[in-house]
Amino acid sequence: MKKILLSLFLAASLAVPSLAATWSAVDRVPVVGKQVLSKNSLPTTTTFVITDVEVTNSTSNENNKLYINKTNLNYTGNDNEVAAVIAQEIGALVNANASKKKLVSNITSALAGSFVDTSLETTALAANEFTLNNMSEKDQMNADITGVDLMIQAGYNPLAMIVVLGKMPGSTMDILKSQPNNFKRTMYIYDYLAYNYPSKVKAGYNCQEYKNFLTYIQPTIDERNSNSKKLAKWEKEQAKLKQERAKQIAKYKATGGLNGWDASYTILKNLSESAEVK
Repeated sequence: MKKILLSLFLAASLAVPSLAATWSAVDRVPVVGKQVLSKNSLPTTTTFVITDVEVTNSTSNENNKLYINKTNLNYTGNDNEVAAVIAQEIGALVNANASKKKLVSNITSALAGSFVDTSLETTALAANEFTLNNMSEKDQMNADITGVDLMIQAGYNPLAMIVVLGKMPGSTMDILKSQPNNFKRTMYIYDYLAYNYPSKVKAGYNCQEYKNFLTYIQPTIDERNSNSKKLAKWEKEQAKLKQERAKQIAKYKATGGLNGWDASYTILKNLSESAEVK
């Protein structure tokens, strides 16, 4: 009887640390976030705020807070994936997405209001909405790859961003084409990494979602690699994208960030030099 009780006690003792060590995405945000900030020479005094609603992180925000949507964290399963969610938000901030959209909206709305003809005003407002939607998609994709750069510098696996986006709900177009969720964005990230950081792609990411993604895109990659014109066009596009990303970070550094973030010379130097030369 004593042996049985002792066995039960030991089993219970071993179970307690296991429960205490339960991983939580929300709990990991401050730790992972600080790592992303510090390794990229961004202010570590920034406070991460978990929200239940979507909040746009804008350069006009002067309270030194970065808002992270709790729903997005539900699609993460480790620190790499939490870093992906955080880095994407910082990427949007560095790229000044919110400020750009606000500027375009103000200008086009002002132009629309100047039209006496109602039909012209309606057309201008419709054009404004179309421009903002297109800008939003492009900005999202560029924030993704800026976030990828930040993840690499912080020591996280950038392929985790592909996995996180793949877990999130996709568009109707993804469904109609039988594509992985958010395929356009994930392919954009993969191409950027394959050209600029080939060793990261070679190292891979050990999970079934990423393996499924690779299986889906392999025919496209094989076709492109076998066509010299398509391959040359792809390489040219990626080289240009790399330059644009470096310019955006340089611009952010030059302005110092309108919310008090001081992206020092280190962030530009490290991100520009860490991209692998093919």
